[in-house]
Amino acid sequence: MVEMSPELIAALMFGGLLVCIIMGYPLAIVVGGIGMVAGLVFLGPVAFKMFPLRVLGMMSSYVLLAVPLFIFMGAMMEASGIAERLFGALYLWLGRLRGGLAVATVLMGTILAACVGIIGASVIMMGLIALPSMLQRGYNKEVACGAVCAGGTLGILIPPSVMLVFYGPMADISVGKLFMGAFIPGFLLSALYVSYIVIRCTIRHQDGPPMPAEERAGISLSKKIGLLFGGLLPPAFIILAVLGSIFFGIAAPTEAAAVGALASALLALAYRRLNRQTLIKGLLQTLHITCMAFLIGWGASIFTGIFLKLGCGNVVTDLVLAAPGGKWGSFAIIMFVIFILGMFIDWIGILFIMVPIVTPIGEVLGFDTIWFALMICINLQMSFLTPPFAYAIFFLKGITRPEWGVTTMHIIRGVIPFVLLIVIGLTLCAVFPQIILWLPTLMIK
Repeated sequence: MVEMSPELIAALMFGGLLVCIIMGYPLAIVVGGIGMVAGLVFLGPVAFKMFPLRVLGMMSSYVLLAVPLFIFMGAMMEASGIAERLFGALYLWLGRLRGGLAVATVLMGTILAACVGIIGASVIMMGLIALPSMLQRGYNKEVACGAVCAGGTLGILIPPSVMLVFYGPMADISVGKLFMGAFIPGFLLSALYVSYIVIRCTIRHQDGPPMPAEERAGISLSKKIGLLFGGLLPPAFIILAVLGSIFFGIAAPTEAAAVGALASALLALAYRRLNRQTLIKGLLQTLHITCMAFLIGWGASIFTGIFLKLGCGNVVTDLVLAAPGGKWGSFAIIMFVIFILGMFIDWIGILFIMVPIVTPIGEVLGFDTIWFALMICINLQMSFLTPPFAYAIFFLKGITRPEWGVTTMHIIRGVIPFVLLIVIGLTLCAVFPQIILWLPTLMIK
């Protein structure tokens, strides 16, 4: 057993974590491996007793049963084909506006966020459906790509969000209250995205031309209304089944997730999209994403357990609390660290590593726990859009075709304004905390 100061141990553990991640090693193996090595070196054989207890504590969490259920719900929603119907309806209603297709893309992402919640599925679906339509009509490639990436990533914030399901048990916060608190910030980001697109396309007409008059001809108002209701009612059914039951105190998040999984499967069946192949694909997708998330969680729980046991948590707390500017200076440092980590590490890893460390700091600083948690989650929206790790950029680039002429730089330049809009959203939530806290106070317990 090696004797060393907590400050040096913290530097070695975080330094080793960043070096191994930059070298390209899998996050789950890195965090778990560094935690185990640090435990054996600095605690000795007693660390062997901690490892299974950390994993068991996570696996015995009843709330985390909602994770595979929500993922399966998203897979079934993707299979139902609701995205195509929804975009078609929004296209007819908004296509005549400048930037209307990009606005329709963001609105589709907002609605699907409350049903799908799987970022990869959302970005790929919207990229395949909306991006070709915008490019064929002469939209600026950066505007089109930015709308797809930003709209497609709203599902990680707008409930039912898998991120919030993981966050709740780690910070000992009600997942239902996190769900309600995330609604308005999610819609706020969506409104900021739409406003930016409308303003830009109004100033620069060539960036988002309206739908040609010949495409609008012959479509009656009654048909438009029918298509809109046909596209909106199924998602509304899912949202009411899941989030309504949580808000009105009928069901806890885990039971609501089961209801949502069943409702989405019935919806796919109603649209005649549910067959053996679709079901197997959905189950495999659920298995893959769930196992990946839990494997990272197990490794990170070992890392943070050893980190805190060795007194390194106090080192971080003292460092943050010593920042100039009082509690807001300390809060700014936490937000900056989360932002930087988001450029290099998967959001799941950031949650499992940072939440046990920063949650006590937030309490010491006197911040409301729900507000503090959701500010971190809003911040993590940027992790999907900021290279080099940006999920959304690489998902979209992976499905683009050569004839579209879309390069990685088009996508990166397209998402930069939306990253700045998330910063504006964070600022508004900091200045007006009731944006986050209003709905949770109305919940029926």
